[in-house]
Amino acid sequence: MPVRLDIKKKLNARSERVKCVDIHPTEPWVLSSLYDGNVHIYNYQTQSVVKSFEASDQPVRCGKFIVRKQWIVVGSDDMMIRVYNYNTMEKVKMFEAHMDYIRSIAVHPSLPLIVSASDDMLIKLWDWEKNWANTVIFEGHSHYVMQVAFNPKDPNTFASASLDHTIKVWNLTSPVPNFTLEGHEKGVNCIDYYAGGDKPYLVSGGDDQLLKVWDYQTKACVQSLDAHTHNVSAVAFLPDRPLIISGSEDGMIKLWNSNTYRLETTLGYHLDRVWSISAVRGTNKVAFGFDNGTVVVRLGKDYPVASMDASGKAIVAKHNEIVAVNIRSGDTASFVDGEKLPVASKDLGSCEIYPQKVTHSPNGRFVAVSGDGEYIIYTALAWRNKSFGSADEIVWDSGAGEFATRKGNSDVRVFNKSFKERNIMQIPFSAEGIYGGATLAIRSDDFVCFYDWESLQLIRKIEVETRNVFWSPNSELVAITGEQSFYVLRYNRDVVDQELEANGGKINPDGIETAFSLVCEVAEKVMSGCWVGDCFIYTNSNSRLNYCVGNETATLFHLDQPLFVLGYLPKDNRVFLVDKATNIVSYELLLAVLEYKTAVVRGDMAAANSILPRVPKASHNMLARFLESQGLKDEALQLATDESYRCELAIALDKLHLAASIARENPSELKWSQITDLATSKGDLKLAEECMKESNDYSGLLTLFSSRGDREGMKKLAKDATDAGLLNIAFTCNFMLANISACLDSLISSGRFAEAAIFARSYLPSQVQRTVELWKADLRKSGNIRAADSLADPESHPAMFPDFAASLAAEKARAVTYAARENVPAAMYATYEEKEEGGAGG
Repeated sequence: MPVRLDIKKKLNARSERVKCVDIHPTEPWVLSSLYDGNVHIYNYQTQSVVKSFEASDQPVRCGKFIVRKQWIVVGSDDMMIRVYNYNTMEKVKMFEAHMDYIRSIAVHPSLPLIVSASDDMLIKLWDWEKNWANTVIFEGHSHYVMQVAFNPKDPNTFASASLDHTIKVWNLTSPVPNFTLEGHEKGVNCIDYYAGGDKPYLVSGGDDQLLKVWDYQTKACVQSLDAHTHNVSAVAFLPDRPLIISGSEDGMIKLWNSNTYRLETTLGYHLDRVWSISAVRGTNKVAFGFDNGTVVVRLGKDYPVASMDASGKAIVAKHNEIVAVNIRSGDTASFVDGEKLPVASKDLGSCEIYPQKVTHSPNGRFVAVSGDGEYIIYTALAWRNKSFGSADEIVWDSGAGEFATRKGNSDVRVFNKSFKERNIMQIPFSAEGIYGGATLAIRSDDFVCFYDWESLQLIRKIEVETRNVFWSPNSELVAITGEQSFYVLRYNRDVVDQELEANGGKINPDGIETAFSLVCEVAEKVMSGCWVGDCFIYTNSNSRLNYCVGNETATLFHLDQPLFVLGYLPKDNRVFLVDKATNIVSYELLLAVLEYKTAVVRGDMAAANSILPRVPKASHNMLARFLESQGLKDEALQLATDESYRCELAIALDKLHLAASIARENPSELKWSQITDLATSKGDLKLAEECMKESNDYSGLLTLFSSRGDREGMKKLAKDATDAGLLNIAFTCNFMLANISACLDSLISSGRFAEAAIFARSYLPSQVQRTVELWKADLRKSGNIRAADSLADPESHPAMFPDFAASLAAEKARAVTYAARENVPAAMYATYEEKEEGGAGG
């Protein structure tokens, strides 16, 4: 079967002629070296230019990332090599490297070395830790050296391609070649090594329009590939797929199967001649450099191929190689959250097809591998072939051992547990994908249909764009994930059984509307997931590990890279995930916590309480917050351990004195303030007063004391407010207490001399002279001498104060009146006023 290619363009950036491209292994960047002397770094995710600068006024024919130094190294036709820091764009080094155009640069994968190739027919080795010293010159070619490439399996050797029709393989320690490969009839433009472990191959492309695959151990040409109509200018072994990619001056990109050497497909982007190809191990992105721009494509899906059964045995596909990992072979108690698991792996050999998906059967006995239009079912332990066939996808049921396959858009077949074909389904729409579980789900572009495994009749059609379907272990809940959100639905199998029984094994052709009911919709893009009981654990597009129980979602961990859920082991209380490089990591997730939440969501508090003793005390507060989110605040209050949170719950439940008791043991101004509001609304003024004092709520105390005529409270509040520097509160208290002298003192002590003088003129005329003198002194101190001199006082300007003697007499009379009133209780205020008015009238 041909290799199935899912090719998606990620970047199409037009520019001047691009002579070289290089993909960054960790950032979403591609480096483009241009014939006009400029260098661009593009972000292929955002379609933007990250950096751009002119390196030379002559063509830049080669450029590479040196990731471990955060550098870019470029070579140009002015015979110079330039090195830049790609973060700051600071030029690190510039030196003359050759006597002619520099055609190619290769960076050693681990040592501080690069090799450069030139039209001067030389190859040179440079050591940047020795101030870019030229440590070896490699001589042997008799024409331009077009490209150099390190052997990834033996970095002490590298190969070179030359227009002298040859390929030479070199050792870093010798200036003469180890051997020469001859076979091209014209100049050789490009080379690349195969990175896999099973074949000692390299590929070359030349002006004879041929690609040649070489065994560099036997020094024989294994295969010649002929499909281009012009010079082959770029070649690459794709690191993560069984493909060879070639580019030509005919403007075409061709993809070849590296196992069968069959031409799989041809790509054309109408950007004229192809000059460069870059592909990096660990990423499925490939970059191309053309006469008129740069293109980046994604080849295949961007996720690891792995599966784990319920016992912790994982199957991981690394290219065609299959590896078994027994997670429980390690000390699970020593596993650290987010770190690679220190467990041994076992090589099971290679797969006959290139795996694109691996899934365990529900009982873990078998593993289904699909890819390149074929599937194979292996035994999980011995890795023996049990069944095979043609299909794009294969999915398992939830327990009976049956499975279904999809081939193309209309061929869906169901097989029994003996691997015999049971039925061919007649699908009235284009089937774009299938999903296993409690039902067989088949999706189209904008809906998904659920079918009964036994009768293969339609249960329900749901109008939603679907990326994946995840069933809970008990087959009661299903998560349907889409591009922007996911839906959790409850499946009612009893309704389906009743329909079948009532209609003689038949279901209404339109399905059963009540078979599914919506539990919740969550606006998140799910990348991977699994169910633990009624709890859906998933990773989202923001690299977070989240869970969903009922209608509650929460983040468990923030991930530092994209990870994909493998599964959960209840005995170890850990969820296991795999990264794109197929490294397995884990995070602790207590099963008892999930079971407790599941019981609460189901409304079974008796079961939840029986589970609670298994939940560590440290998790009680988190569960209390979950209970609150479910509307169970009383239960949350009983379970909460954080006193501050308990106080919040007590306030929310109107448990006034419990909240106050907690606040007394764990003082907090915020909590006292909240209790104040509650106590006031309940009419508990004694508790309200205590709360106001604890929270230093002077304004509240002023309102409280003044409203109930508490003279002693007002006196103490005036003193406390003065000590706290709250002079407005102190002034108001003293004024209401008729302590006019204290009011004046408050104004003077705060430097408000103008207000003090005016206040004295109104209420304390005996103090006008003193306050005016203080006002004048303050004005003079600030340089306002004219203003100070313009102020009048009773001694110097008596004519300005008519009836001043009467004012002084009124002040004394008022003092006597206030003294008489001082001990009159507030309750007697109305009677006292009537007496005073009657006395005045008599």
